[in-house]
Amino acid sequence: MKLISFLLHNTAQYGIVQGDKVLNLSPILGAQAPDLKTLIAKKLQADAAKALQQHQPDLNYADLHLLPVIPNPNKIICVGLNYGEHVRETGRELTENPALFVRMPDSQVGHGQDIVRPPESHRLDYEGEIAIVIGEGGRRISEADAWKHIFGYACYNDGSIRDWQVSTTQWTAGKNFWHTGGFGPWMVTADEIQPNQKMSLVTRLNGQEMQRATTDMMIHSIPRQIAYISTFIPLQAGDVIVTGTPGGVGNKRNPQVFMKPGDVVEIEVDAIGILRNTIRDEVV
Repeated sequence: MKLISFLLHNTAQYGIVQGDKVLNLSPILGAQAPDLKTLIAKKLQADAAKALQQHQPDLNYADLHLLPVIPNPNKIICVGLNYGEHVRETGRELTENPALFVRMPDSQVGHGQDIVRPPESHRLDYEGEIAIVIGEGGRRISEADAWKHIFGYACYNDGSIRDWQVSTTQWTAGKNFWHTGGFGPWMVTADEIQPNQKMSLVTRLNGQEMQRATTDMMIHSIPRQIAYISTFIPLQAGDVIVTGTPGGVGNKRNPQVFMKPGDVVEIEVDAIGILRNTIRDEVV
């Protein structure tokens, strides 16, 4: 099942993608599940599937203003330096535990929406990643049980303002400029992706491949990430974990490559789809 969040009549809605059509679940499930995060928390996936059997999808996917897959997560926790090539290109040392930072919800946009370059810096870089959305929450989740806690997967662009990121030892500022990250195009539910399935991740900028990796190249596996993070904080339904980017980021190329207005950046994961965003300058 492919699930999206979107705006309709200036109201946040969510639904199921079927080909080029969408079934709007918001009026069907109503107060029982006003948003996708609530559907996940209340374990209403079967109700969504039943609604698809009983109702004809009638919205055109191409006409929708898509939101980040989960517009209102309680937490977005990102894993840094999780592919060997990226560790080497940054000149950093491999750490025993995952390097973590957080993103804020309004630092993101949905598929097809503009990623915004701020006036404070033009060093806007791409980072293609795979995001997981937590279904079953918990504390101190074991690696052996971790797959059962995943509700679904999406593509992610951890867009970064590099000079702000590296100006201090903390990365928060450079990772949280307004509308610099992409999250979409949809979430593929975990029943369609096998535990430990090898997925390929590719980033393209204006059609040119910039990054390529497979999930078996991760230093800290997805179960390891879930186990580690849930040790110090309880995970909740709808929480997002962004699992790391491979080598090839623009900041470490020679010459450096940064995204500029009019550029089109795509993050493709073979088991999920393609997240596509265009770059524009922020209007101030």
